[in-house]
Amino acid sequence: MGMHNSLRMLVGVTTALLSVGPALADTFDFPAGFRTQEIATNGTTLHVRIGGTGPAVVVIHGYGDTGDMWAPLAADLMRDHTVVAPDLRGMGLSAGATDGFTKKNEAEDIAGVMDALHIARADIVGHDIGNMVAYAFAKSHPDRTTRLVMMDAPVPGIGPWDEILKSPLLWHFRFGGPDMERLVAGRERIYLDRFWNEFSAKPEHFPENSRRHYATLYAQPGRMHAGFQQFAAFDQDAIDNRASLPTGRLQMPVLAVGGDHSFGATMAFVMRFAADDVHQIVIADSGHWLMEEQPKATVAAIRAFLDADVALPQARLTPAEVEAHARVGAGAGTSGLSGIQTTVLSGDPNAPGPYAIEIRVPAHTRIAAHRHRDNRTALVVSGEWHFGYGEQANEAAMRTLAPGSFYTEPAGQPHFAFTGDLPTVVYITGQGPTDTTYVDPANTPSRK
Repeated sequence: MGMHNSLRMLVGVTTALLSVGPALADTFDFPAGFRTQEIATNGTTLHVRIGGTGPAVVVIHGYGDTGDMWAPLAADLMRDHTVVAPDLRGMGLSAGATDGFTKKNEAEDIAGVMDALHIARADIVGHDIGNMVAYAFAKSHPDRTTRLVMMDAPVPGIGPWDEILKSPLLWHFRFGGPDMERLVAGRERIYLDRFWNEFSAKPEHFPENSRRHYATLYAQPGRMHAGFQQFAAFDQDAIDNRASLPTGRLQMPVLAVGGDHSFGATMAFVMRFAADDVHQIVIADSGHWLMEEQPKATVAAIRAFLDADVALPQARLTPAEVEAHARVGAGAGTSGLSGIQTTVLSGDPNAPGPYAIEIRVPAHTRIAAHRHRDNRTALVVSGEWHFGYGEQANEAAMRTLAPGSFYTEPAGQPHFAFTGDLPTVVYITGQGPTDTTYVDPANTPSRK
């Protein structure tokens, strides 16, 4: 996507999608069984809602909302997930705070909450400012982040950040300080209405009871100060995020969600600057306030992403049964070269979930450097497989792998392979959906 088009997405000139009617969020009551807890973490105390059972999901709100925004999602996820919904530092019902608002530091607030709840790993979901905290958490704690959901907001320092800052719609990024706080004091509803009106597809889709609820919370002492400080930290956030890029790209699956009248497909465009496995969805008939404007569609999108892991089915195949499986040409997750045969042994490489394939590669085949979106492991069954890592096929970087040899294909890492005088059979397992992208697009078989 070009820069011009990406910025058009930001201001609401977006690709039209099939429209669905809004289903408005009208309650802030979390389901029965949820509890609240004040958790001391990283020098502050966060107000946290906790409920449900199963793998953990941490949901992080943004500006103009509090953790209350997640009630519809919590109601859906609690049946098979433990949902953790904090109020950010200094905001909502968390303790007052006057500093510590860099997103890198707030990520440590979240890590402390997880530690207190004895949660080792979690799916992390963010919206707006919560996006920025979620990204910082995933960068600082990739081993604790199973999946990442990023909803309708840029990330400081990542991708077209400097161009995004030029949008006149985002004047509030630089609005703050004591004088601004005095101007807004007692007029919180007026100030917040600007965001709820201008950043929604239709202002009436941000319900009146939600406006009253959040305006009351933001009118509490210190809350607008904390909100302004979230924005004031953006310059340092950009420095921190750019400094972290050399540590490597995000490898966990990422869902990028945008409203079609707001950030739209630009959310995925931004995340592809920093992550290898980015899934994109645009919510129809929604602006920035996805959970208020289109809660049903947004919950469904998040649920589908979190449920993408399909249980590995039981399978026991003898060599004769493997031979009996249908063979096709170079299928999903292969190099795409003519002459290669693929047999799907388990799962579906085109769909979410684990899969196993057999590839049969003719003698004297050269496969240029390419990469796959998923982490894969492989076992050489027969022949000789000359395999190497790197962005250019280089015989000096290859290693010859005889039958019984094992190797990995890390997600997003380029690799290449040759066969010599012998045809070769390789078994590959991965977590779909998989794909193949050549480092040099000219090497893509369909372009030759």
